[in-house]
Amino acid sequence: MSDGPHEEAREPPASLPAALSCNDLAYETLKHRLITCAYRPGECLSEAVVSAALGLGRTPVHQAFIRLARDGLVEVLPRKGILVRPISLDEVLDIASVRLVNEAHCVRLAVERAAPRDITELEDNVDEAGRAARSRDIARLMLLDRRFHQVIATSAGNPVLAEVLAHLHDRSLRVWFMSLRDAEQHRRVIEEHRAIVAALRARDADAAERAMRAHIAGYRGHIVRQL
Repeated sequence: MSDGPHEEAREPPASLPAALSCNDLAYETLKHRLITCAYRPGECLSEAVVSAALGLGRTPVHQAFIRLARDGLVEVLPRKGILVRPISLDEVLDIASVRLVNEAHCVRLAVERAAPRDITELEDNVDEAGRAARSRDIARLMLLDRRFHQVIATSAGNPVLAEVLAHLHDRSLRVWFMSLRDAEQHRRVIEEHRAIVAALRARDADAAERAMRAHIAGYRGHIVRQL
């Protein structure tokens, strides 16, 4: 078990919607802490300690950990606690392979269906990511990356596909936060995002798919070198 409450901020991430139920607040707060490795891979947690440290009720925390186990981020060990799932290279490669197929399809749909406001948001996202990279704000970069892919998935107009990709992105982001701390890699990711947006703006499905495939292949290659 963890020896005591973690010292990180008790407040939920600033990016969360203002009006969340207690269960959703606990889920999003704990998921954010898992993704950002405030709870480390392989660490064993106590629901009681987590609840007290974050000022969240025991029942919402319990329900949140059940949902996070379904997400593949933790394992619930009867009478032992909550194990933060270790990160395996095989799992990372499997996730990247599934993303490659689904996001290539997704971005082609987005070329056809994205509204102008969606493309404008993506352009603003890339600009903000550039500012975050210059200030070395890793947490902000991670959230912007998550939002970038979320906008594309939503604009594709297929809610089932968007749900699948949201799950994959959350599992990918934990690795992102741990390993993508190199300034040059941040620059490459931003340029890859910029190429995707340019293809969307031009309504060029082939170019959008090529740019997305190059982006995910770059992510996969960097992870392989890091892990």
